[in-house]
Amino acid sequence: MIAEIITIGDEILIGQIVDTNSAYIAKKLNHIGVDVGQITSIQDTSEHIKLSLSLAAKRANIIIITGGLGPTNDDLTKKTLCDYFKDTYVVNESVLAHVEELFKEHISTPISQLNRDQALIPSKAIALNNQYGTAPGMWFDENGVVYISLPGVPYEMKALIEDEVLPRLQQRFERPHILHKTVLTYGVGESAIAEKIEAWENALPSHIKLAYLPSLGRVRLRLSARGKEKQFLQDSIDSEIEKLQDLIGDIMKGFEEEATLEEQIAQAFVHHQKTLVTAESCTGGEIASRFTAIPGASKYFIGSIVTYATSSKNDVLGIPETLIEEHSVVSEDITLQMAIRARKMFKADMAIATTGNAGPTKGDSEAEIGTVYIALVSETEEKVYHFNFGNLREKVIEKAVIKAQEILLDYFSK
Repeated sequence: MIAEIITIGDEILIGQIVDTNSAYIAKKLNHIGVDVGQITSIQDTSEHIKLSLSLAAKRANIIIITGGLGPTNDDLTKKTLCDYFKDTYVVNESVLAHVEELFKEHISTPISQLNRDQALIPSKAIALNNQYGTAPGMWFDENGVVYISLPGVPYEMKALIEDEVLPRLQQRFERPHILHKTVLTYGVGESAIAEKIEAWENALPSHIKLAYLPSLGRVRLRLSARGKEKQFLQDSIDSEIEKLQDLIGDIMKGFEEEATLEEQIAQAFVHHQKTLVTAESCTGGEIASRFTAIPGASKYFIGSIVTYATSSKNDVLGIPETLIEEHSVVSEDITLQMAIRARKMFKADMAIATTGNAGPTKGDSEAEIGTVYIALVSETEEKVYHFNFGNLREKVIEKAVIKAQEILLDYFSK
């Protein structure tokens, strides 16, 4: 069972927006046992759309198209699909009633004929109800291939995928089970992990595949299994992960499908009824941002203070200038003071602080570029960690954020 995704829009091709729709659709398809064989972004022209459809129909059972369904002249998808299937338009009364209701209840501008024309769809298409917009999704079933056209607006597309597309695909096609379990590891590089688990990897059963997904500060190991019996696949993956635990258990930090690192930290703080504050310099508030992106962060996360400039460490946190001059702004002593003073200021149970020299120049410190200090302060512990994360600014910052999170999670693992 193979699907292809075609995203339509010049705004994608010129880099004006990022194609997040394809990632969402691919993930949802995979959950119901449909593999995505190819993702293509094309110009909003009839020629490109027709050619892409013809090529995809030779390779895939399911073709999902997003974009180009608006009411203006530059949106060509509906007209092109009508031509491609040698079809004619008909008025879908249900869609028309929905469009008129939207304008009556939620849109202040008067409804136009262009808006009403959204109810014109090819006669061969099944209209898919778009509860949030005027452009319906469309479902074509031609010569054993299903073609699905969806709006490019993300929230409209997502609702259509959940409410209309996935249920219809599950009814239309018989699919295998595809299971994934992704092990989160931190602190050791991809090649070092590969050496440790080489024998285990080589002995994996044929129905389980391993993929390494490295990024700054962490490596994800994804085990994927495919087959007809879901429980057998689940048991097989669990058995292999037990073996993996014996080999690299010291760097395994849970599973992506169950909880991200940020979610695990939140769960640990809430479970232990502890509160947290961050004091950030080189990471510029990114640690706090990762925590507050998770709903419910206020249950444990009190706040953050970003003292990026050297003067702000004195003006805001009250670290004496003489101490900064004595030890340097990027130092073990200043990082510890940041954490101590932030914890006291916010009356938190714990504080984590970062200072460092991310580059490209040394700034107010003589510390080598890539130097980062991370301090953790709690009721019973004051500890500072020293790292060098290399000479690429983005790499240094991302690694510092990941390492700070890892330190916090490890605190609760003792």
